Amino acid sequence: METTVTEIAPDIYRLSTYVSDADFLFNQFLVDAEEPLLFHCGLRSLFPLVSDAVARVTRVADLRWLTFGHVEADECGAMNSWLATAPRAQVAHGAMGCLVSVDDMADRTPRPLDDGEVIDLGGKRVRYLATPHVPHGWDAGLLFEETTGTLLCGDLFTRIGDAPALTESEIVGPALAAEDVFGASCLTADTAPTMRRLAALEPAALGLMHGPAYTGDCPRALRDLADAYAVRFTASQRK
Repeated sequence: METTVTEIAPDIYRLSTYVSDADFLFNQFLVDAEEPLLFHCGLRSLFPLVSDAVARVTRVADLRWLTFGHVEADECGAMNSWLATAPRAQVAHGAMGCLVSVDDMADRTPRPLDDGEVIDLGGKRVRYLATPHVPHGWDAGLLFEETTGTLLCGDLFTRIGDAPALTESEIVGPALAAEDVFGASCLTADTAPTMRRLAALEPAALGLMHGPAYTGDCPRALRDLADAYAVRFTASQRK
């Protein structure tokens, strides 16, 4: 296995590891700024590969912020490995997630984030967006990098298999095919409205955790995915 590094927007890097046994991509995103931020800590088993990839862009010891969408092994399994390697780093996560999980799990006290709260990284600004149960996990949340319009959208648009680093090709179909296999997304009355709220940000790029970075019509992709989930939610209520 190897972890590849691709700049998907100015000073935003996709760190991607394809695990062939699982036929699945695991991506992290490094925002290189005065206070570098890593979105997704990754699996503990992948920490050596991913930390080597970070080191191609900036010193691992200089990482300031460690973030993730929700508490799952592939998003925060290596959290304490990063904290041990980057002495100035602090975990930043949604207030609910900190209260119920991360306060106890992290080796250093995390910074709880409220919906809409901004961290000024120096040259980059990331806004925390609370998205409970979207796509899953009551602590779920995403990051929007305001200077480039890049939405780091976690497990949204998850697809199976390897993928190019960047694409403008359609991403909704593969996401729905993966959903048919995994059934991983929560279907609630808030699912589609939350996705439409993300579309209203008019993002220029989408950083997928399990798929390519998307640089096509991002608002439309989010609205189309919202529409598809709305149909599925309505159908589920008729059963």
